[in-house]
Parts: sequence; structure tokens; C-alpha cells
Amino acid sequence: MTGRGQASAGDLLELVRTGRATTRGALQQVTGLSRATVGQRLDRLFRAGWLREGAGGPVDSPLGGRPSITLEFDDAHAVVLAADLDTRHARACVLSLTGEILAEHGGTLVIEDGPDAVLGELGRWFAELLEKAGHQPSEVCGIGLAVPGPVDSETGRVVQPPMMPGWDAYDIRGRLARAFTEHTGAPRVPVLVDNDANLMAYGEQRTGHPDCSAFVLVKVSTGIGAGVVVGGSIFRGIDGGAGDIGHIRVPAGAQALCRCGSYGCLAAVASGGAVARRLVETGVPAASGSDVRDLLASGHPGAAAFAREAGRQVGDVLATVVTLLNPGVLMIAGDLAGTSFLTGVRELLYQRALPRSTVHLHVLTSRLGERAGLVGAGALVVEHLYAPERVEERLLALGM
Repeated sequence: MTGRGQASAGDLLELVRTGRATTRGALQQVTGLSRATVGQRLDRLFRAGWLREGAGGPVDSPLGGRPSITLEFDDAHAVVLAADLDTRHARACVLSLTGEILAEHGGTLVIEDGPDAVLGELGRWFAELLEKAGHQPSEVCGIGLAVPGPVDSETGRVVQPPMMPGWDAYDIRGRLARAFTEHTGAPRVPVLVDNDANLMAYGEQRTGHPDCSAFVLVKVSTGIGAGVVVGGSIFRGIDGGAGDIGHIRVPAGAQALCRCGSYGCLAAVASGGAVARRLVETGVPAASGSDVRDLLASGHPGAAAFAREAGRQVGDVLATVVTLLNPGVLMIAGDLAGTSFLTGVRELLYQRALPRSTVHLHVLTSRLGERAGLVGAGALVVEHLYAPERVEERLLALGM
């Protein structure tokens, strides 16, 4: 926020949205603005439909009087679209501005079919979901997309993604914005793209662990990736490569060829795809991590044994991650996120990491499950569009 006495309408909205100041008096006190200035800036937010008055708050004065009227972020003025792509499956939804899923769809969508076809199909899904949720395309303020590869957050383009052939440096934002318009007739809206593990971590941290200042989520499905949230923000590294632990070399994988073209990657020996290959070698049909998930759910002993061994391999790598980042929560998500895999992770993690690094560590499985990436993608859009500086830009564009 700008200095006292200089807070913008965007700063006021941020204070209300985060609950730090929810009455006119509190906004005056926090910002140092006069009553008249606070009123003028709030009026812009009311006219835009972004704020509403709530119930009266407590009476602060011992002399009594009228209760203060509370201010609330009005989450009914717009909706967000979100999608989460895996290698052979996708989920999409309509969310409220506070993260409530209003309509949802999941189905087969093969990422190897290429970005033009996949993103075009997502546009059709979005049109159908809006109708199902009872919302007009004109109400959409933005779209968030989670993809299984490293993303340059400045451009929204994936960078040399091992599991996304044909997607490298493709204009995902532009194509998805066009697909939305083609299928709904609505004007283009902002599109934000990020790595799936990043957005899963963001969704889980914001909804279940908002006070955790260092949060790590590891997704183990067809591949392996990690999302890191530090101080409430996604940590992406210089160009989106942070958290790509699936390509750390491990001794057990010396002879294993990874999809990235190298030998010895963690993903080549401990991902859902790797476990599926081991099961096939023993005569058990399993084409992907999702097949392994189904076998684990049915109590298949071979799948459980391989998943536990995969967990040990991942746990060995995570001992270094935990020592480096000292997180408060380490969350396991994805197709293998079950008892067998988690047991293996804990065995090696606590054996290899220093007690100082794990004494306050909580090792958990995903709470949001398959919805984590959707919730994180929606939150990313909302935080982007309602950041104080962007609020000012949008108000001016609206003539307010």
C-alpha cells in the first residue's frame, strides 16, 4: 500500500478484501485519509459493483450510538473460469471470486493432441459450464490455466516441457482467450497460466494453511513436480523452473530413461508412470498413474509395494528440499498420494533430514484433491485482477 494519506481505491479494496479494515472509520485510521476522501474512493468501488455494505458492526463508543456499517467485497459481480490439464485428462470449472466452485466438468483431453485442439476444446467446455452454472459469458473477468510443465509467468508460455510435445513457447494465453470468445461470443478476458504443482500448492495453502509462511506441495502423477509458496506467494524461480524435482538425478535411476531424454531422473523411477511400467512388467495392466491410483484404491498388493518404494525414492530427495526450505507443511498430492506412498516418503525423509528441519514439519496428503489446481488457478486470477494497481487501471477503463 502507498504511504499514509496516499492510499488509492485499490488499496482500500485490498484492506476490505483481506479483512484488515472493514469499516469507513477503520479505513481512515489505517490509511490516514480524511473521511471525505475515503468516501470518494469507496464510491468508485461501489459504482463498479465491487463493494457492498454488510451488517452493522459493534458500537465502539461507550456512549452508544449507531453501529458502524461493515464493508464487504462483493463476490457476486463476476465469475472466474479455471482449468487444470494433465497428460490425458482435464478438469474445468466456474468459480466465484471467493473460490467456490459453481459448476465443474472433467473428461479426457490428451495433451499430445497439441495446444490448438486442446485449448479449443476447453473453450467449448467453458461455454457449457457457464450455462450450467447460470452465468453469462459477460460476467467472466478472467481465466486461469494449470499445465503440467514449467511456465514463464511473464509470457504465460511453457518452457521446454517434457510431457507437452508441441507446446514449447506456444501462445497459450492468446489461443485460450480466442477459444473463449469463439464459443461464447464474449469479448476476450485476461488469461493467466502457471504450472499445475504451483497452482495446487497455492490453492491448498490459501484454503487450508493461510498462516504457513513456507509451504511445499509435491504432485506425483504421470510426472513429479513441486509447488512452493513462500510468504503467501508462489516461488517460481527466475523463469518458472523452481520445483522441478522430478528431474533431480537419483542413484536408483541410473539406467532409467526419462521423458526429458536424460537417464536417472527421479520421475523415471518414482512417478505414477514409472510405477505403472513396473506393474506391466509383472503382468498387471497399468497404462498411467491414474491406473495405479485405481489399483491402490482397490488394495492391490503389488501396486502398494511399488508405491511405497517410489515414496522412499521421493522421500530421499525431499530430505534435501526440507533442509533447504524448512517448510511448515509438506503436502503430497496426485495419483500416488495414499498411505503406501506416504509411508515410504516418511521413512526416508525422517531418516535422512536433520531433526532440526523436521521438528515442526507436518507431512500431509492433499485436502482439495483433484480440485486443488482449479482453486489455485481461480485464486491466481482474482489476486491478479484485484491487486491495488490493477484495480486503478480497471476503474479508469470503466470511466470511474
